[in-house]
Amino acid sequence: MARKFLYVIAFLIALVIAGAVVYRIWGNDLIRWRFVPARAFEPQSNVREDVYDRPDMWLARPDIQRNPALWTPAGYQPRNAAGGAAIFFIHPTSYLSDDHWNAPLDNKEANDRAALFLRGQASVFNEAGDIWAPRYRQATFGSFLTDAADATRALNLAYGDIQVAFASFLRQIGNDRPIVLAGHSQGALHLTHLLKDKVAGTPLARRVVAAYVVGWPVSRDNDLQAMGFPECVRANQRGCLLSWETFAEPADPSLVLDIYDRSTGFDGKPRRGSRLVCTNPLTGTANAAAPASANKGALFPAADLGSAEIKAGRVPARCDERGLLLIGEGPDVGPYVLPGNNYHVYDYSLFWANVRDDVARRLGAR
Repeated sequence: MARKFLYVIAFLIALVIAGAVVYRIWGNDLIRWRFVPARAFEPQSNVREDVYDRPDMWLARPDIQRNPALWTPAGYQPRNAAGGAAIFFIHPTSYLSDDHWNAPLDNKEANDRAALFLRGQASVFNEAGDIWAPRYRQATFGSFLTDAADATRALNLAYGDIQVAFASFLRQIGNDRPIVLAGHSQGALHLTHLLKDKVAGTPLARRVVAAYVVGWPVSRDNDLQAMGFPECVRANQRGCLLSWETFAEPADPSLVLDIYDRSTGFDGKPRRGSRLVCTNPLTGTANAAAPASANKGALFPAADLGSAEIKAGRVPARCDERGLLLIGEGPDVGPYVLPGNNYHVYDYSLFWANVRDDVARRLGAR
């Protein structure tokens, strides 16, 4: 299973990198031809309000026997006692096809990839409590390569599913359990809206231990206030938000920041030049720097991609002036780093053991 996991992850990452390289070298026309759907967006009905009460609508939840989020590297184990937090995790893009703007809920390839992402990302939370990760009609990869209106429609449809899944999650976990909210990439984008629309300013906000908005930029000036949570400035702080985007040096974040700087924040104002929330996952604090010795364990794949192990003391991290997380020269974790020294794929795995400790510490804080 571990071999299959890492082979498929490698294949997925290779496809993503191919798209990024083509985009950078040949521009919008060719990348749209390959990844952006040529057909018009297909309007779809909203899912029923009770559909996520069914176990088969989830990739991970406590009563699923083969739960991919329970994966751990050697030397670690998931929580085996009752209690802890209820973790709502929104997986990143796993649908690469240009057949549709949104993944069908029963698309096996997309669901299998999403489950594999849970093993490498959501697994950092499996000691803290129960992980719930919904299937959803995610926007296809090509939606992030165009500013066409259909891309926005695709993302809105995906977010509609997330809202219904979150409501079901809340019904099923009860009224008193602490909650951890987390996501990556497209999942983190949907989480920013979920915080703004469904959590900020409500009694529910008091139950949120922390929100891990990883792999998607969050503007301190334009977004944070609307999302209802301050950035985490102390390692044992509860009720706060963590976010980072990982680059080796020299970093070229233009593929990310050029689009970001053309966007509008939750306050209705342009985000251009605004400072990003940057949590250093090695320290759990904002705008910090830490040496490699502070890294308790990064997840490294074996050369044959057949296994993975935790190695401590290999990866430093520091927040730069704009709010990017820089890791120096960058470790050799394989050939799947995106253009611009972008370690986006490894946002969780480079700091796996530290993030695992981070959520436990915040859960235990009062």
